[in-house]
Formats: sequence, C-alpha cells, structure tokens
Amino acid sequence: MVFRLVLGCGTVCRQVIERLSGHDGDRLLVITADESVVETLRDESVPARSADPADPAAIANVEPPDVIFVGSDRTDVNRAALRGARDRFPDASIVAYLGGNATAADRDRFDELADGVVDPTTALADRVLDGTASPSAEAAIELRDQLASIDGRLAVIAHDNPDPDALASAVALVALAESVGVDADACYFGEISHQENRAMVNLLELNLRNMAPDDSIAEYSAFALVDHSRPGVNDQLPGDLHVDIVIDHHPPRGPVPGEFVDLRQGAGATSTILTEYLEQFDLEIDAATATALLYGIRVDTNDFTREVSPADFRAASVLWPHVDTSLLRRIEQPSLEGETLETIARAIKNRIQRDSVAVASVGRIGDRDALPQAADQLLAMEGVDTTLVFGFADEMAFLSARSRAADVDLGETLRDAFDPIGSAGGHADMAGAQLEVGILGSADDEAEIESIVSVVEEVITNRFLEAIETQPGVPVGAYTQTSEWLFTQRGESEDGESV
Repeated sequence: MVFRLVLGCGTVCRQVIERLSGHDGDRLLVITADESVVETLRDESVPARSADPADPAAIANVEPPDVIFVGSDRTDVNRAALRGARDRFPDASIVAYLGGNATAADRDRFDELADGVVDPTTALADRVLDGTASPSAEAAIELRDQLASIDGRLAVIAHDNPDPDALASAVALVALAESVGVDADACYFGEISHQENRAMVNLLELNLRNMAPDDSIAEYSAFALVDHSRPGVNDQLPGDLHVDIVIDHHPPRGPVPGEFVDLRQGAGATSTILTEYLEQFDLEIDAATATALLYGIRVDTNDFTREVSPADFRAASVLWPHVDTSLLRRIEQPSLEGETLETIARAIKNRIQRDSVAVASVGRIGDRDALPQAADQLLAMEGVDTTLVFGFADEMAFLSARSRAADVDLGETLRDAFDPIGSAGGHADMAGAQLEVGILGSADDEAEIESIVSVVEEVITNRFLEAIETQPGVPVGAYTQTSEWLFTQRGESEDGESV
C-alpha cells in the first residue's frame, strides 16, 4: 500500500488527484489552504485537510508518506512547502510543480530539493502522474524497502529447468538486492536445457546455483520467486514456504503468497519488469545482465511478435546501449546437435494428426532440449497449427507444445489436461509440462518398458486432444483414473508385491 501526500491543490493538481483517487487500497491525503477545495474533495470521498501547505506545522503530525506531490499554483507557496516536506520527510520521493512565476533561482532550489520537477511550460497533468503514480515507481519504492528489510541471505529462485527469461530475471534481482547491501544467490532446480540457454549462461558467465531437491535451504533467510509465483509449483521448494518477493508476468493458477508481489500479465516477459526496476533503482546495468535480459524478452515475446506490450519495447531500448551484441549473436546461433536432429526426425515420423493438431511421441530421450525444437518443426508443416511433442527420460515424461491458432490457449490447455497428474504451464502459443511416470522404474525388461510407454503415450495423446477440443472447458475426465494410476505408481501393489 502506497501513501501519497499532496501539498497544495491548484489547477494541475486537481487533474492529478482525479487519477490518484482511483488507486484502490492506496492512501491519499490532500492539504490545502483553500477551504472550498477541501469541501469539494471531501464530497468526492477524497481525504483532505484545511491548512497552509507552506507552514511546517501543517505536516508536523502526518505519518511519513511514500510519495509527495507539491501542487499549488503559486511558486512561492510550493517553494516553502517543498522545503518543509524535505526537512520533515527526508526519505520520501517528492515531485514538485514549479508554478507559474518561477525565477532561475527558484528552478535551482526546486532541482536541489525535489526528486522530480514539473515545469508548466513543458508538462501536462499526465506527466505529473507519471512522476507520482507510475506503478513501476511505486513498486520500486516497496521493493527497495522489502529488500532492505531482509536480515541474512536471499535466495532468488527461478522455475524448474529455467528459460532465459527466468535466468535473466533472477540475475537482475540479485543485482537489485546487492545494491541495498543484501547478499543473494540466483538459484534453480533441474537442468538448463536448449543449446541457446546453455550458451547464454556460459558465454555471459552468469553466476547461478543449481540446487538439488535434497539441498538444505536453511542458509537462506528470505526467498524470492521470479517468472513463477507459487512455492512448490514448478520448483522444488516446500509448498508452505514463506515467500518474501514474487515477480512474474504469468497469470497465477491459485493464491500467490509473498510480502511483495508484482504480477504484470500485461508484460511480455518478467525480464521487462526487472529492467524497469533496474532503471528505477538507478543502477548501472552491466553488459552480461543487459544481454541476458534482452535475450529473455526476445525469447518470451518470440522476437516481439507474441504477447508483446509497449513496456517490452521500452525495456529493450533501455537495455540496448549496454548489450554485448557479438555475444548475443553467438547465443542465438548455437550449433545443432545430432541428437536434436534425430529427435526432430522421430517427431515427424511418429506424428498423429487430427485436423490441424499434430501430436508426436519421440520415445526415450537423452536431451529434453530437442522437444521444443521438434514442436517448432511440426508447426511449420502444412495444415498444422498446434503441436505437442513429448518424450521420456528416467521416470519422467516431458512435454512441449506450440500453437499459432487464435482460439487455442496452450497454457490453459496443458494445465487443464496435465495439472492433475503433474505440473504444466506457459503461454497461449508456447507451453510445457512434466509428468512423473513412477511405474517405469519397476519395469524389468525392455519389452515391459515399451508396453508401459505405449499406454502412457496413449494417455498423454488423448488427454491433450480432448483438452484442445473442450477448450475453454474443464480437465479431461475419460482417462482420469487410468492416467492418475500410471503417473503415481512406484512399482508396488497394495500388498507390497512387485507389479
């Protein structure tokens, strides 16, 4: 919750207040000497107090605000109010309206005392609002306070098997934490797949900690989640873990815990949000972090063609001067491994097509990296606008889906189909899932394994196709009992004998 204090209420200020009063959950107090304005504001349910904003006594008993706007029409009143506000609230963010008769000395004094100065010759009310009510500016104040309150080491957790957006966001949040004196680690569970992702980490020499499920987290005093929003969902953390910070751009599938939560579904990438924070914190962005963040934005927006927003373009423009373009080219063009080509070939050969939807199992895989690339290749085939490619490694099934169909939301489709038996998520046109196939571990020979895999393949295929057909309906029911049994068995029957 942000507390905004307005000192003086002139013409420009009234326009700003009309916008500020619509921020639900935040607090606003206006202090002005014009009693008629006070009465009008109160009639509009805006908290207002009659007092001279230039008099230090007017704010002597006001609790410290987060943001102050000095907004009288008179320069002399604003100058005195600004001086008193800075003395009384040295840590507040102050934006001051210069007024209509400012001298050069006034401008110098305003520049000295205020964080932002609005000159009536060049600014309108919208510019004032940008200075006082920008969500990123307000959130930056809250995030800085949250980070500064951490006593100990912070773990910044990306989602399992992180993509460039998650990795870059984790590295950026570590930089923000360290800027306020908090030690932090960028952490992830699982593996970094995709040749491009590994190239990004290696070429940029990103400092990351790969955690195992049985690693102790006791050394950390606080936890932050980036590019996902719930502990225990798409990470290996306890589901009841106390989370301090959550920053994500995906729609949540349930309650989101956290002392500080920034969920911006309008942003194309979490890296966009972190870039705004780096800018708001006024931090110098090093080349490695800038390159990682730009690559994260480009991957999640498919080079600014998918779910892109103006904020993504702006973040890219902020990052570009700091990006190492030669390393970025090397990251984007890694060599294609032979195993990846073989997986793509199996996907094309094994595909099952129903209307414009193609599903393919590639069987046993050594590298999950190839699955999304195979899904992309199937999507390039004539008559296909939605694809699912899946394969098996150890006791897990890994799924990757792609779509260019306007009436398909793959993230919702995979969650509906596979959340009951695993974890799934993603975007409308790009999503993935992981399913634990415990029964594979009990198989004794290759023939038995192939038989089990055949059944699992049928379950996955049918759940996906039925979820596509019933969108935006409910999870598939026809195969629920069979699939839940397959994906939860550990190789023992009720009496303990081997299955």
